[in-house]
This record gives sequence, structure tokens and C-alpha cells, in this order.
Amino acid sequence: MVISIKSAKYVDSYKIKFQFSDGIEKIIDFSYFLNNAKNPMIKKYLDKQLFKNYSIEYGDIIWNDYEMCFPIWDLHEGKI
Repeated sequence: MVISIKSAKYVDSYKIKFQFSDGIEKIIDFSYFLNNAKNPMIKKYLDKQLFKNYSIEYGDIIWNDYEMCFPIWDLHEGKI
């Protein structure tokens, strides 16, 4: 089965609630990933205004034209 993101809603801090095409819903906390990133292109998303500025394209969540993105299956499994 091909899984895609149906919707993503900002919750608070660095948390986003995802609804996947198979009906599964998960809240993913990106704070650990962002706080431990070494790349300044990723670290900049600690700015919450930038973090909240994501989009869903072709069933995937992206920031700034794929500057930051995650494998859908990892998000579905709650692993980032």
C-alpha cells in the first residue's frame, strides 16, 4: 500500500498532527531533530515562523522547496 499524507496541522512548539491516507493519525514532535541538527539550513527551522511554513505536495510534507523533508514511512512510523 502506498501511504501519503492527507493533512498536516500545526499543534504547538515543534509538533505537527498528521493524518495519513490509511486513516492513521500521529502527532510528531520535531524538536529533538531540530535541536540536534548540525546543518544550519535545518537549524534555521527552530524559528517557529519558518517551521510553521510547510506545505503538503504530492502527499509529502516539505519546507521551502524541499530544503527540509522527511520520508513518509518514517513519519507514519513516528520515527524522525
